[in-house]
Amino acid sequence: MNIYVSNLSFNVEDDDLRGFFEEYGEVTSAKVITDKMTQRSRGFGFVEMTDDAAAQKAISELDGASVQGRNIRVTVAKPKEERSNNGGGYSNNRRSSYSGSNNGGGSRW
Repeated sequence: MNIYVSNLSFNVEDDDLRGFFEEYGEVTSAKVITDKMTQRSRGFGFVEMTDDAAAQKAISELDGASVQGRNIRVTVAKPKEERSNNGGGYSNNRRSSYSGSNNGGGSRW
């Protein structure tokens, strides 16, 4: 089962995250998500456990627990939604507001 963990301290590393869950069962992976540019934690991560019953117990007991001064949130991870092809919300239409005036006199693009 894939588990989403949020509100993590920025000091929590992958091994720390793994340790929080190992007492409940086998952890196949634990990953704190980091910013691509700064390599700093983004404050959330994912844990994968082989036994669904153990994972459910970990979720129920760790959700709201205080870890390094922060109350973490622990839930079943939702599947990643497919992204649309529009570049993350930006229009693919090159005639967007960048063209200067929009007075019907044509555009640069």
